[in-house]
Amino acid sequence: MLETIVIALVLAIAAVLLAAATRPNAFRVERTLVINAEPAKIYAYIEDFQKWSGWSPWEKMDPDMKRTRSGAPSGKGAVYEWQGNRKVGAGRMEIVDAAAPTRLTVKLDFLRPFEAHNIAEFLLAPQGGATSVTWAMHGPQIFMAKLMGLFVSMDKMIGKDFEAGLANLKALAEQ
Repeated sequence: MLETIVIALVLAIAAVLLAAATRPNAFRVERTLVINAEPAKIYAYIEDFQKWSGWSPWEKMDPDMKRTRSGAPSGKGAVYEWQGNRKVGAGRMEIVDAAAPTRLTVKLDFLRPFEAHNIAEFLLAPQGGATSVTWAMHGPQIFMAKLMGLFVSMDKMIGKDFEAGLANLKALAEQ
């Protein structure tokens, strides 16, 4: 009886590890929202890390978070580093490409709670008097992330924060 349980347990673990190994080597999370404002007005909130406090969902998760800004004041070369509680962790962002007012690319380096190196993109497309704003993040998916992805959806986990951030950005830009 014990031998059967051990064999079943080993087979179950092997099946989970095999399933994780077959998952994609990269991930992408993306959300889009139409904001009733011109692209330039919205872009001003995105290209300046100092203005992120008004709309970023993570800024409110830790009121005692330590923030450091360096490099360019906004746009390409602007750097934002943070150290916070377990909800926000620690990391660094740098704007590596900026094409005002339609595209902004941010290099994200997470240090805690786990190390990860990703890219975030903001794409703004005019739609009459409104703007379609897409916030996306993509990067490599190491084996541990693939394994976690079997039980926790990265899209749902990060996607809800992107939705909240875009809603906050909409409220600011439409004032």
